[in-house]
Amino acid sequence: MPVSRPMPSIGANCHELRINDKSKIWRIVYFIDEDAIVILEVFAKKTQKTPTEVIDNCKRRMQLYKG
Repeated sequence: MPVSRPMPSIGANCHELRINDKSKIWRIVYFIDEDAIVILEVFAKKTQKTPTEVIDNCKRRMQLYKG
C-alpha cells in the first residue's frame, strides 16, 4: 500500500508518495494547492536520502507554478 509523508524541506503542503513496484521503489513528490494537486517530480529512489537535485527541481517547479 502506498505511503505518503510531508516534505517540509521543499515547502508547505508538499508531500512524497512512496510506491513499491516489483523491482523499484517509486517516489512522487506533489504539492497540494487550494484547487489542484501539482506533480513536481517522479523518480525511482535508490538511496535513503532524497537527492539534492530532486529537491532543487521541486522547489523550482513549485515557484514556477505559483508565479
